[in-house]
Amino acid sequence: MQNKIENFQLQPLKDPKFIRSSFATYRQNGKDKNWEIVEAHDSVAILIYHKERDAFVLVKQFRPAVYIQNNNGLTVELCAGIVDKNLSLVEIAKEEIEEECGYAVVAENIEKITSFHTSVGFAGSKQTVYYTEVDEGMKVSEGGGIDDEQIEVTYLPISEAKAFIYNESIAKTPGLMFAFMWWFGRDTKHVS
Repeated sequence: MQNKIENFQLQPLKDPKFIRSSFATYRQNGKDKNWEIVEAHDSVAILIYHKERDAFVLVKQFRPAVYIQNNNGLTVELCAGIVDKNLSLVEIAKEEIEEECGYAVVAENIEKITSFHTSVGFAGSKQTVYYTEVDEGMKVSEGGGIDDEQIEVTYLPISEAKAFIYNESIAKTPGLMFAFMWWFGRDTKHVS
């Protein structure tokens, strides 16, 4: 994936579309306290297993907040999207799988793993993680996202996934690592 970043600057946020910052004040056990909070959309993320390739289908993309930390900004993630439409979480997951990865999956074949809160120190939004399986017969496009998204679809062989979790040179999300750990620890009698 080509990743030429130029003129990267931080500026005050004006007319935000996806987040809102707030200053919370409260009393806890008789003591006045305060905290800075970022209110963000909840999200869905999907662990996609490609049966024929015996691999996970992942996405690589540029994340400006990661760029601040590593001057690269490329992350490897689960297929994911924010909850900002009047659709069920499974319908949003289905839509994201097709837009980002190019596979048409029937909603009934998307299984919920669990949900959890992310960035609890400042945001606390909820992410719901799903699992599904695909094969080449379900491929309807090359994926890559919509509009100006620049998403690269990548395939990680199952045999390399455990080492990938601990490779600190690759920026990845906690949801991805959690989903991999779920995969390796799951009860295979209850998973397709």
